[in-house]
Amino acid sequence: MTTPDAAGPSLARRGVWLLALACLLLAGCAAAPLPREHSFALPPWEVADTALGEWTARQAADHPGLSGFTLLADGRDAFALRALLTLRAERRLDIQTYLMGDGLTTRVLLSRVLEAAERGVEVRLLLDDFGAVGQGDRLAALDSHSNIQVRVYHPLPVGRGSLATRVLATLPVLGRQHRRMHNKLWIADNALAIVGGRNLGDEYYSANEPRNFADLDLLTLGPVVAPLSMSFDLYWNHGLAQPIGRYHGAEPDAWRALKESLDAWLAEEADSDYFAALRQRQEERDRDRLVDELRWGEAEALWDPPGKPAWRGRPPLATTMAGQLWARAEPEESLSLVSAYLVPTAAGSRLLQALAESGVEVVVVTNALEATDVPMAHGVYAPHRAALVASGVALFELRAEHEGGEEDAIGVPGTSASTLHIKALAVDGERVFVGSANADPRSVWWNSEVGVLAVSRGLADDFEVLVEGGANPALSYAVLLDDQGRLGWLTQVDDRPVWLEREPGSAWRHFNAWLSRALRLERWL
Repeated sequence: MTTPDAAGPSLARRGVWLLALACLLLAGCAAAPLPREHSFALPPWEVADTALGEWTARQAADHPGLSGFTLLADGRDAFALRALLTLRAERRLDIQTYLMGDGLTTRVLLSRVLEAAERGVEVRLLLDDFGAVGQGDRLAALDSHSNIQVRVYHPLPVGRGSLATRVLATLPVLGRQHRRMHNKLWIADNALAIVGGRNLGDEYYSANEPRNFADLDLLTLGPVVAPLSMSFDLYWNHGLAQPIGRYHGAEPDAWRALKESLDAWLAEEADSDYFAALRQRQEERDRDRLVDELRWGEAEALWDPPGKPAWRGRPPLATTMAGQLWARAEPEESLSLVSAYLVPTAAGSRLLQALAESGVEVVVVTNALEATDVPMAHGVYAPHRAALVASGVALFELRAEHEGGEEDAIGVPGTSASTLHIKALAVDGERVFVGSANADPRSVWWNSEVGVLAVSRGLADDFEVLVEGGANPALSYAVLLDDQGRLGWLTQVDDRPVWLEREPGSAWRHFNAWLSRALRLERWL
Protein backbone atom coordinates (compact mmCIF):
# COMPACT_ATOMS: atom_id res chain seq x y z
CA MET A 1 0.00 0.00 0.00
CA THR A 2 1.33 3.43 -0.85
CA THR A 3 1.08 6.30 1.56
CA PRO A 4 -0.32 9.56 0.19
CA ASP A 5 2.16 12.39 0.06
CA ALA A 6 1.86 14.44 3.23
CA ALA A 7 1.43 17.60 1.21
CA GLY A 8 -1.54 16.17 -0.74
CA PRO A 9 -4.38 16.92 1.70
CA SER A 10 -2.90 20.35 2.42
CA LEU A 11 -2.75 21.21 -1.28
CA ALA A 12 -6.28 19.92 -1.79
CA ARG A 13 -7.60 22.03 1.09
CA ARG A 14 -5.69 25.01 -0.26
CA GLY A 15 -7.26 24.48 -3.67
CA VAL A 16 -10.74 24.41 -2.15
CA TRP A 17 -10.07 27.64 -0.28
CA LEU A 18 -8.67 29.29 -3.39
CA LEU A 19 -11.75 28.24 -5.36
CA ALA A 20 -14.05 29.59 -2.65
CA LEU A 21 -12.09 32.84 -2.55
CA ALA A 22 -12.32 33.15 -6.33
CA CYS A 23 -16.10 32.76 -6.16
CA LEU A 24 -16.29 35.49 -3.52
CA LEU A 25 -14.07 37.82 -5.53
CA LEU A 26 -16.16 37.20 -8.61
CA ALA A 27 -19.39 38.12 -6.80
CA GLY A 28 -20.69 34.67 -6.06
CA CYS A 29 -21.67 31.56 -7.96
CA ALA A 30 -24.94 30.77 -9.67
CA ALA A 31 -28.18 30.37 -7.74
CA ALA A 32 -30.36 27.28 -7.79
CA PRO A 33 -32.04 26.46 -11.14
CA LEU A 34 -35.45 28.01 -11.81
CA PRO A 35 -38.21 26.84 -14.15
CA ARG A 36 -37.79 28.18 -17.68
CA GLU A 37 -40.85 28.03 -19.91
CA HIS A 38 -41.15 28.88 -23.59
CA SER A 39 -43.41 31.75 -24.62
CA PHE A 40 -44.33 33.32 -27.94
CA ALA A 41 -45.56 36.54 -29.56
CA LEU A 42 -49.23 37.47 -29.65
CA PRO A 43 -51.17 35.65 -32.41
CA PRO A 44 -52.71 37.83 -35.15
CA TRP A 45 -56.26 37.60 -33.79
CA GLU A 46 -55.14 39.03 -30.45
CA VAL A 47 -53.12 41.78 -32.14
CA ALA A 48 -56.22 42.90 -34.03
CA ASP A 49 -58.09 43.41 -30.74
CA THR A 50 -55.56 45.91 -29.36
CA ALA A 51 -55.62 49.67 -29.88
CA LEU A 52 -52.19 49.55 -31.52
CA GLY A 53 -53.35 46.73 -33.75
CA GLU A 54 -56.40 48.73 -34.81
CA TRP A 55 -54.26 51.82 -35.44
CA THR A 56 -51.81 49.94 -37.66
CA ALA A 57 -54.69 48.32 -39.56
CA ARG A 58 -56.11 51.77 -40.34
CA GLN A 59 -52.74 53.01 -41.55
CA ALA A 60 -52.25 49.97 -43.77
CA ALA A 61 -55.77 49.91 -45.25
CA ASP A 62 -54.67 51.67 -48.44
CA HIS A 63 -51.41 49.69 -48.69
CA PRO A 64 -52.40 45.99 -48.76
CA GLY A 65 -49.51 43.58 -48.38
CA LEU A 66 -46.97 46.33 -47.70
CA SER A 67 -45.12 47.34 -44.55
CA GLY A 68 -44.89 50.88 -43.23
CA PHE A 69 -41.69 52.58 -42.05
CA THR A 70 -40.34 55.79 -40.64
CA LEU A 71 -36.77 56.69 -39.71
CA LEU A 72 -36.12 57.83 -36.14
CA ALA A 73 -32.99 59.98 -36.25
CA ASP A 74 -33.91 62.43 -33.49
CA GLY A 75 -32.89 60.90 -30.15
CA ARG A 76 -35.65 62.55 -28.14
CA ASP A 77 -38.30 61.48 -30.63
CA ALA A 78 -36.96 57.92 -30.52
CA PHE A 79 -37.26 57.93 -26.74
CA ALA A 80 -40.70 59.56 -26.68
CA LEU A 81 -42.02 56.96 -29.11
CA ARG A 82 -40.72 54.08 -27.00
CA ALA A 83 -42.31 55.61 -23.91
CA LEU A 84 -45.59 56.13 -25.75
CA LEU A 85 -45.69 52.58 -27.13
CA THR A 86 -45.08 51.31 -23.61
CA LEU A 87 -47.99 53.45 -22.40
CA ARG A 88 -50.30 52.23 -25.16
CA ALA A 89 -49.42 48.53 -25.05
CA GLU A 90 -52.29 46.33 -23.83
CA ARG A 91 -51.11 42.72 -24.07
CA ARG A 92 -47.39 42.27 -24.67
CA LEU A 93 -44.15 44.27 -24.66
CA ASP A 94 -40.97 42.60 -25.93
CA ILE A 95 -37.64 44.39 -25.45
CA GLN A 96 -34.29 43.08 -26.64
CA THR A 97 -31.07 45.03 -26.07
CA TYR A 98 -27.33 44.62 -25.86
CA LEU A 99 -26.82 47.21 -23.13
CA MET A 100 -28.87 48.80 -20.36
CA GLY A 101 -27.36 51.78 -18.58
CA ASP A 102 -28.59 53.65 -15.52
CA GLY A 103 -29.85 57.15 -16.18
CA LEU A 104 -32.83 59.36 -16.72
CA THR A 105 -34.19 57.58 -19.80
CA THR A 106 -33.71 54.06 -18.45
CA ARG A 107 -35.44 54.95 -15.20
CA VAL A 108 -38.38 56.46 -17.09
CA LEU A 109 -38.73 53.39 -19.26
CA LEU A 110 -38.45 50.98 -16.33
CA SER A 111 -41.14 52.94 -14.49
CA ARG A 112 -43.35 52.78 -17.60
CA VAL A 113 -42.67 49.06 -17.94
CA LEU A 114 -43.79 48.48 -14.34
CA GLU A 115 -46.92 50.56 -14.95
CA ALA A 116 -47.67 48.47 -18.03
CA ALA A 117 -47.21 45.25 -16.05
CA GLU A 118 -49.58 46.55 -13.37
CA ARG A 119 -52.34 47.01 -15.92
CA GLY A 120 -51.86 43.47 -17.22
CA VAL A 121 -49.27 43.80 -19.99
CA GLU A 122 -46.90 40.85 -20.20
CA VAL A 123 -43.32 42.07 -20.51
CA ARG A 124 -40.34 40.07 -21.76
CA LEU A 125 -36.97 41.81 -21.34
CA LEU A 126 -33.94 40.13 -22.92
CA LEU A 127 -30.47 41.61 -22.36
CA ASP A 128 -27.04 40.47 -23.34
CA ASP A 129 -25.41 39.31 -20.12
CA PHE A 130 -22.29 41.43 -20.53
CA GLY A 131 -24.44 44.51 -21.05
CA ALA A 132 -26.24 43.74 -17.79
CA VAL A 133 -23.10 43.82 -15.62
CA GLY A 134 -23.82 45.50 -12.27
CA GLN A 135 -27.58 45.53 -12.93
CA GLY A 136 -28.42 42.19 -11.32
CA ASP A 137 -30.34 43.41 -8.27
CA ARG A 138 -32.45 45.86 -10.26
CA LEU A 139 -33.21 43.30 -12.95
CA ALA A 140 -34.14 40.70 -10.33
CA ALA A 141 -36.47 43.20 -8.67
CA LEU A 142 -38.08 43.89 -12.04
CA ASP A 143 -38.42 40.17 -12.65
CA SER A 144 -40.22 39.73 -9.32
CA HIS A 145 -43.39 41.19 -10.88
CA SER A 146 -45.73 38.44 -11.99
CA ASN A 147 -46.16 40.00 -15.45
CA ILE A 148 -42.44 40.64 -16.12
CA GLN A 149 -39.80 38.12 -17.14
CA VAL A 150 -36.15 39.08 -17.46
CA ARG A 151 -33.59 36.88 -19.18
CA VAL A 152 -29.89 37.40 -19.85
CA TYR A 153 -28.19 36.06 -22.97
CA HIS A 154 -24.99 34.01 -23.00
CA PRO A 155 -24.53 34.40 -19.23
CA LEU A 156 -21.51 33.76 -17.04
CA PRO A 157 -22.42 32.61 -13.51
CA VAL A 158 -19.56 34.48 -11.80
CA GLY A 159 -18.07 37.96 -11.87
CA ARG A 160 -21.45 39.64 -12.10
CA GLY A 161 -21.02 42.44 -9.59
CA SER A 162 -18.85 44.86 -11.57
CA LEU A 163 -17.12 45.30 -14.91
CA ALA A 164 -13.73 44.55 -13.35
CA THR A 165 -14.80 41.20 -11.86
CA ARG A 166 -16.68 40.29 -15.04
CA VAL A 167 -13.60 40.91 -17.19
CA LEU A 168 -11.52 38.83 -14.78
CA ALA A 169 -14.03 35.98 -14.91
CA THR A 170 -14.23 36.18 -18.71
CA LEU A 171 -10.52 35.79 -19.38
CA PRO A 172 -10.37 31.98 -18.94
CA VAL A 173 -13.29 31.54 -21.38
CA LEU A 174 -12.59 34.51 -23.64
CA GLY A 175 -12.81 32.39 -26.77
CA ARG A 176 -16.55 31.96 -26.18
CA GLN A 177 -17.48 34.92 -24.01
CA HIS A 178 -16.25 37.62 -26.40
CA ARG A 179 -19.17 36.72 -28.67
CA ARG A 180 -22.29 38.67 -27.68
CA MET A 181 -25.95 39.24 -28.54
CA HIS A 182 -25.91 42.73 -30.10
CA ASN A 183 -29.60 42.76 -31.21
CA LYS A 184 -31.93 45.69 -30.45
CA LEU A 185 -35.71 45.33 -30.75
CA TRP A 186 -38.75 47.01 -29.19
CA ILE A 187 -42.10 45.36 -30.03
CA ALA A 188 -45.48 46.52 -28.72
CA ASP A 189 -48.49 44.18 -28.95
CA ASN A 190 -46.88 42.55 -32.00
CA ALA A 191 -48.30 45.51 -33.94
CA LEU A 192 -45.34 47.88 -34.15
CA ALA A 193 -41.61 47.23 -33.87
CA ILE A 194 -38.54 49.45 -33.55
CA VAL A 195 -35.24 48.09 -34.83
CA GLY A 196 -31.91 49.89 -35.08
CA GLY A 197 -28.81 50.93 -33.22
CA ARG A 198 -30.11 52.28 -29.91
CA ASN A 199 -29.51 50.49 -26.63
CA LEU A 200 -31.07 51.62 -23.33
CA GLY A 201 -29.05 54.57 -22.01
CA ASP A 202 -29.10 58.36 -21.93
CA GLU A 203 -26.44 58.81 -24.61
CA TYR A 204 -28.72 57.15 -27.19
CA TYR A 205 -31.60 59.59 -26.58
CA SER A 206 -29.83 62.97 -26.40
CA ALA A 207 -30.11 63.02 -22.60
CA ASN A 208 -26.43 62.72 -21.70
CA GLU A 209 -23.79 65.34 -21.05
CA PRO A 210 -21.36 66.13 -22.45
CA ARG A 211 -21.43 63.55 -25.27
CA ASN A 212 -24.36 61.90 -27.07
CA PHE A 213 -24.72 59.44 -29.92
CA ALA A 214 -26.12 60.30 -33.33
CA ASP A 215 -28.13 57.12 -33.88
CA LEU A 216 -30.94 55.74 -36.03
CA ASP A 217 -33.94 53.45 -35.58
CA LEU A 218 -36.60 52.23 -37.98
CA LEU A 219 -40.21 52.09 -36.79
CA THR A 220 -42.06 49.35 -38.67
CA LEU A 221 -45.62 48.11 -38.97
CA GLY A 222 -47.39 45.64 -41.21
CA PRO A 223 -46.21 42.20 -42.41
CA VAL A 224 -42.54 42.68 -41.40
CA VAL A 225 -43.42 42.85 -37.68
CA ALA A 226 -44.36 39.15 -37.47
CA PRO A 227 -40.91 37.86 -38.53
CA LEU A 228 -39.25 40.38 -36.21
CA SER A 229 -41.34 38.93 -33.39
CA MET A 230 -40.32 35.48 -34.53
CA SER A 231 -36.68 36.46 -34.20
CA PHE A 232 -37.35 37.65 -30.66
CA ASP A 233 -39.10 34.36 -29.82
CA LEU A 234 -36.18 32.35 -31.19
CA TYR A 235 -33.72 34.23 -28.99
CA TRP A 236 -36.02 34.26 -25.96
CA ASN A 237 -36.60 30.50 -26.09
CA HIS A 238 -33.01 29.57 -26.95
CA GLY A 239 -30.93 27.78 -24.34
CA LEU A 240 -28.52 30.75 -24.17
CA ALA A 241 -31.32 32.92 -22.71
CA GLN A 242 -31.44 32.27 -18.96
CA PRO A 243 -33.74 33.70 -16.25
CA ILE A 244 -32.07 36.45 -14.23
CA GLY A 245 -33.27 34.67 -11.08
CA ARG A 246 -30.71 31.92 -11.64
CA TYR A 247 -27.98 34.43 -10.83
CA HIS A 248 -29.62 37.13 -8.68
CA GLY A 249 -32.28 36.63 -6.03
CA ALA A 250 -35.05 39.07 -5.02
CA GLU A 251 -37.96 39.13 -2.60
CA PRO A 252 -41.35 38.27 -4.20
CA ASP A 253 -42.49 41.92 -4.17
CA ALA A 254 -39.11 43.58 -4.70
CA TRP A 255 -40.56 45.40 -7.70
CA ARG A 256 -42.67 47.57 -5.36
CA ALA A 257 -39.61 49.11 -3.72
CA LEU A 258 -38.04 49.58 -7.14
CA LYS A 259 -41.16 51.34 -8.42
CA GLU A 260 -41.29 53.62 -5.36
CA SER A 261 -37.65 54.61 -5.76
CA LEU A 262 -38.11 55.26 -9.49
CA ASP A 263 -41.24 57.36 -8.89
CA ALA A 264 -39.52 59.41 -6.17
CA TRP A 265 -36.55 60.10 -8.41
CA LEU A 266 -38.76 60.98 -11.38
CA ALA A 267 -40.81 63.38 -9.25
CA GLU A 268 -37.64 65.28 -8.41
CA GLU A 269 -36.73 65.49 -12.11
CA ALA A 270 -40.23 66.35 -13.37
CA ASP A 271 -39.38 69.99 -14.14
CA SER A 272 -36.15 69.27 -15.98
CA ASP A 273 -35.71 70.51 -19.54
CA TYR A 274 -35.56 66.96 -20.85
CA PHE A 275 -38.87 65.96 -19.25
CA ALA A 276 -40.55 69.13 -20.48
CA ALA A 277 -39.41 68.36 -24.03
CA LEU A 278 -40.47 64.73 -23.60
CA ARG A 279 -43.99 65.70 -22.52
CA GLN A 280 -44.32 68.00 -25.53
CA ARG A 281 -43.16 65.28 -27.92
CA GLN A 282 -45.53 62.74 -26.39
CA GLU A 283 -48.47 65.12 -26.70
CA GLU A 284 -47.62 65.58 -30.37
CA ARG A 285 -47.32 61.83 -30.95
CA ASP A 286 -50.48 61.02 -29.01
CA ARG A 287 -52.85 62.58 -31.53
CA ASP A 288 -53.78 59.28 -33.12
CA ARG A 289 -50.83 59.35 -35.49
CA LEU A 290 -47.70 58.35 -33.51
CA VAL A 291 -45.48 59.38 -36.45
CA ASP A 292 -45.49 62.29 -38.88
CA GLU A 293 -45.38 60.24 -42.07
CA LEU A 294 -45.05 56.61 -43.07
CA ARG A 295 -43.24 55.25 -46.12
CA TRP A 296 -44.55 52.03 -47.63
CA GLY A 297 -42.94 49.09 -49.36
CA GLU A 298 -41.91 45.48 -49.13
CA ALA A 299 -39.61 44.46 -46.31
CA GLU A 300 -37.69 41.51 -44.95
CA ALA A 301 -36.50 40.96 -41.40
CA LEU A 302 -32.95 39.59 -41.20
CA TRP A 303 -31.19 38.17 -38.16
CA ASP A 304 -28.34 35.93 -37.15
CA PRO A 305 -29.10 32.45 -35.81
CA PRO A 306 -29.60 32.76 -32.03
CA GLY A 307 -26.92 30.18 -31.30
CA LYS A 308 -24.22 32.17 -33.12
CA PRO A 309 -22.62 33.62 -29.94
CA ALA A 310 -21.88 30.07 -28.76
CA TRP A 311 -20.50 28.72 -32.03
CA ARG A 312 -16.87 27.73 -32.30
CA GLY A 313 -14.72 29.43 -34.91
CA ARG A 314 -15.77 31.70 -37.73
CA PRO A 315 -19.08 30.67 -39.32
CA PRO A 316 -19.66 30.44 -43.09
CA LEU A 317 -20.73 33.83 -44.42
CA ALA A 318 -23.95 32.42 -45.86
CA THR A 319 -25.13 31.46 -42.35
CA THR A 320 -24.79 35.03 -41.04
CA MET A 321 -27.07 38.02 -41.29
CA ALA A 322 -24.33 39.88 -43.16
CA GLY A 323 -24.27 37.14 -45.77
CA GLN A 324 -28.05 37.27 -46.13
CA LEU A 325 -27.92 41.04 -46.54
CA TRP A 326 -25.23 40.98 -49.19
CA ALA A 327 -27.11 38.34 -51.18
CA ARG A 328 -30.18 40.60 -51.24
CA ALA A 329 -28.61 44.04 -51.58
CA GLU A 330 -25.57 43.89 -53.84
CA PRO A 331 -25.34 47.40 -55.39
CA GLU A 332 -25.41 48.10 -59.11
CA GLU A 333 -25.66 51.90 -59.14
CA SER A 334 -25.09 53.33 -55.68
CA LEU A 335 -24.20 52.44 -52.11
CA SER A 336 -24.55 54.79 -49.16
CA LEU A 337 -23.14 53.35 -45.94
CA VAL A 338 -23.33 54.92 -42.48
CA SER A 339 -21.53 52.95 -39.79
CA ALA A 340 -20.24 53.91 -36.35
CA TYR A 341 -17.32 51.53 -36.75
CA LEU A 342 -15.90 50.84 -40.19
CA VAL A 343 -13.43 47.95 -40.16
CA PRO A 344 -13.52 46.78 -43.78
CA THR A 345 -10.54 44.37 -43.59
CA ALA A 346 -8.51 43.79 -46.74
CA ALA A 347 -11.35 41.82 -48.38
CA GLY A 348 -14.00 44.44 -47.63
CA SER A 349 -11.73 47.25 -48.75
CA ARG A 350 -11.10 45.52 -52.07
CA LEU A 351 -14.84 45.04 -52.50
CA LEU A 352 -15.61 48.73 -51.93
CA GLN A 353 -12.79 49.73 -54.26
CA ALA A 354 -14.04 47.38 -56.96
CA LEU A 355 -17.55 48.80 -56.68
CA ALA A 356 -16.30 52.38 -56.98
CA GLU A 357 -14.00 51.55 -59.90
CA SER A 358 -16.86 49.80 -61.73
CA GLY A 359 -18.94 52.97 -61.63
CA VAL A 360 -21.01 52.41 -58.50
CA GLU A 361 -21.33 55.63 -56.51
CA VAL A 362 -20.05 54.75 -53.04
CA VAL A 363 -20.50 57.14 -50.11
CA VAL A 364 -19.34 56.20 -46.61
CA VAL A 365 -19.94 58.14 -43.39
CA THR A 366 -18.19 57.01 -40.21
CA ASN A 367 -16.56 58.48 -37.11
CA ALA A 368 -13.40 60.54 -37.09
CA LEU A 369 -10.67 59.48 -34.69
CA GLU A 370 -11.52 62.43 -32.43
CA ALA A 371 -15.21 61.40 -32.30
CA THR A 372 -15.19 57.61 -32.02
CA ASP A 373 -15.75 55.94 -28.67
CA VAL A 374 -13.53 53.02 -29.79
CA PRO A 375 -10.20 54.43 -31.08
CA MET A 376 -8.85 50.89 -31.48
CA ALA A 377 -11.48 50.16 -34.14
CA HIS A 378 -10.50 53.36 -35.91
CA GLY A 379 -6.87 52.25 -35.86
CA VAL A 380 -7.46 49.19 -38.03
CA TYR A 381 -9.73 51.10 -40.42
CA ALA A 382 -7.28 53.95 -41.02
CA PRO A 383 -4.78 52.07 -43.23
CA HIS A 384 -7.52 51.36 -45.81
CA ARG A 385 -8.50 55.00 -46.35
CA ALA A 386 -5.98 56.01 -49.00
CA ALA A 387 -6.88 53.11 -51.29
CA LEU A 388 -10.61 53.68 -50.77
CA VAL A 389 -10.40 57.37 -51.61
CA ALA A 390 -8.09 56.73 -54.60
CA SER A 391 -10.64 54.29 -56.04
CA GLY A 392 -13.40 56.90 -55.92
CA VAL A 393 -15.10 56.16 -52.59
CA ALA A 394 -16.47 59.39 -51.06
CA LEU A 395 -15.37 59.14 -47.43
CA PHE A 396 -16.62 61.35 -44.61
CA GLU A 397 -15.75 61.26 -40.91
CA LEU A 398 -18.02 62.85 -38.32
CA ARG A 399 -16.26 65.45 -36.14
CA ALA A 400 -16.47 65.45 -32.36
CA GLU A 401 -17.20 69.17 -32.25
CA HIS A 402 -19.57 70.76 -34.74
CA GLU A 403 -21.30 74.01 -35.50
CA GLY A 404 -24.98 74.63 -34.84
CA GLY A 405 -27.19 73.99 -31.85
CA GLU A 406 -30.12 71.91 -33.09
CA GLU A 407 -30.34 68.33 -34.22
CA ASP A 408 -29.87 68.07 -37.96
CA ALA A 409 -30.85 65.46 -40.52
CA ILE A 410 -28.34 62.88 -39.34
CA GLY A 411 -29.54 63.18 -35.77
CA VAL A 412 -26.41 64.82 -34.37
CA PRO A 413 -27.51 65.98 -30.91
CA GLY A 414 -27.70 69.63 -30.03
CA THR A 415 -24.70 69.34 -27.72
CA SER A 416 -21.35 70.30 -29.19
CA ALA A 417 -19.82 66.84 -28.71
CA SER A 418 -21.23 63.84 -30.54
CA THR A 419 -20.37 60.33 -31.70
CA LEU A 420 -21.89 58.47 -34.63
CA HIS A 421 -23.66 55.24 -33.66
CA ILE A 422 -25.79 54.60 -36.78
CA LYS A 423 -25.75 51.24 -38.57
CA ALA A 424 -27.57 51.58 -41.90
CA LEU A 425 -27.14 51.59 -45.67
CA ALA A 426 -29.03 52.32 -48.88
CA VAL A 427 -28.59 50.57 -52.22
CA ASP A 428 -29.53 51.82 -55.69
CA GLY A 429 -31.90 54.47 -54.38
CA GLU A 430 -34.62 52.02 -53.36
CA ARG A 431 -33.35 49.52 -50.77
CA VAL A 432 -32.62 50.57 -47.19
CA PHE A 433 -31.24 48.46 -44.36
CA VAL A 434 -31.42 49.63 -40.74
CA GLY A 435 -30.26 47.40 -37.92
CA SER A 436 -27.84 46.71 -35.11
CA ALA A 437 -24.83 45.62 -37.20
CA ASN A 438 -21.72 47.70 -37.78
CA ALA A 439 -19.52 47.31 -40.86
CA ASP A 440 -16.89 45.31 -38.99
CA PRO A 441 -15.77 41.70 -38.40
CA ARG A 442 -17.36 41.62 -34.95
CA SER A 443 -20.85 42.13 -36.39
CA VAL A 444 -20.22 39.78 -39.32
CA TRP A 445 -18.55 36.86 -37.56
CA TRP A 446 -18.78 37.05 -33.77
CA ASN A 447 -21.87 38.87 -32.48
CA SER A 448 -25.51 38.26 -33.33
CA GLU A 449 -27.45 41.05 -35.05
CA VAL A 450 -30.91 41.93 -36.38
CA GLY A 451 -32.27 44.41 -38.92
CA VAL A 452 -34.83 45.19 -41.62
CA LEU A 453 -34.21 45.45 -45.35
CA ALA A 454 -36.92 47.62 -46.93
CA VAL A 455 -37.65 48.28 -50.59
CA SER A 456 -39.10 51.78 -50.63
CA ARG A 457 -38.02 54.77 -52.71
CA GLY A 458 -39.59 57.16 -50.22
CA LEU A 459 -37.60 55.64 -47.36
CA ALA A 460 -34.45 55.65 -49.50
CA ASP A 461 -34.97 59.35 -50.21
CA ASP A 462 -35.31 60.02 -46.48
CA PHE A 463 -32.12 58.10 -45.80
CA GLU A 464 -30.20 60.03 -48.46
CA VAL A 465 -31.15 63.26 -46.70
CA LEU A 466 -29.56 61.79 -43.59
CA VAL A 467 -26.41 60.83 -45.53
CA GLU A 468 -26.15 64.32 -46.97
CA GLY A 469 -26.35 65.66 -43.43
CA GLY A 470 -23.48 63.39 -42.47
CA ALA A 471 -21.40 64.78 -45.32
CA ASN A 472 -22.08 68.38 -44.27
CA PRO A 473 -18.67 70.10 -43.92
CA ALA A 474 -19.89 71.83 -40.75
CA LEU A 475 -20.25 68.38 -39.16
CA SER A 476 -17.69 66.16 -40.83
CA TYR A 477 -14.30 65.90 -42.46
CA ALA A 478 -14.13 64.94 -46.12
CA VAL A 479 -11.14 62.58 -46.37
CA LEU A 480 -9.25 63.41 -49.55
CA LEU A 481 -5.87 62.95 -51.23
CA ASP A 482 -3.66 65.92 -52.08
CA ASP A 483 -1.53 66.27 -55.22
CA GLN A 484 1.19 64.10 -53.67
CA GLY A 485 -1.25 61.34 -52.77
CA ARG A 486 -1.22 62.16 -49.06
CA LEU A 487 -4.37 62.05 -46.93
CA GLY A 488 -5.93 65.29 -45.76
CA TRP A 489 -9.11 66.35 -43.98
CA LEU A 490 -11.32 69.10 -45.43
CA THR A 491 -13.91 70.68 -43.16
CA GLN A 492 -15.63 73.98 -42.42
CA VAL A 493 -15.19 76.32 -39.47
CA ASP A 494 -17.11 79.61 -39.20
CA ASP A 495 -18.36 79.07 -42.78
CA ARG A 496 -14.78 78.89 -44.06
CA PRO A 497 -13.07 75.80 -45.54
CA VAL A 498 -10.21 74.38 -43.47
CA TRP A 499 -7.65 71.86 -44.76
CA LEU A 500 -5.84 69.68 -42.20
CA GLU A 501 -2.75 67.68 -43.06
CA ARG A 502 -2.59 65.84 -39.71
CA GLU A 503 -5.45 63.67 -38.53
CA PRO A 504 -7.34 65.40 -35.70
CA GLY A 505 -7.36 63.63 -32.35
CA SER A 506 -5.52 63.57 -29.04
CA ALA A 507 -2.19 61.83 -28.51
CA TRP A 508 -3.97 59.21 -26.41
CA ARG A 509 -6.42 58.43 -29.23
CA HIS A 510 -3.57 58.21 -31.74
CA PHE A 511 -1.76 55.80 -29.40
CA ASN A 512 -4.82 53.55 -29.06
CA ALA A 513 -5.26 53.53 -32.82
CA TRP A 514 -1.60 52.60 -33.30
CA LEU A 515 -1.80 49.90 -30.62
CA SER A 516 -4.68 48.09 -32.35
CA ARG A 517 -2.62 47.93 -35.55
CA ALA A 518 0.48 46.78 -33.70
CA LEU A 519 -1.46 44.01 -31.95
CA ARG A 520 -3.19 42.96 -35.20
CA LEU A 521 -6.64 43.19 -33.65
CA GLU A 522 -8.53 43.79 -36.90
CA ARG A 523 -10.33 40.44 -37.04
CA TRP A 524 -11.64 40.89 -33.46
CA LEU A 525 -13.02 44.45 -33.78
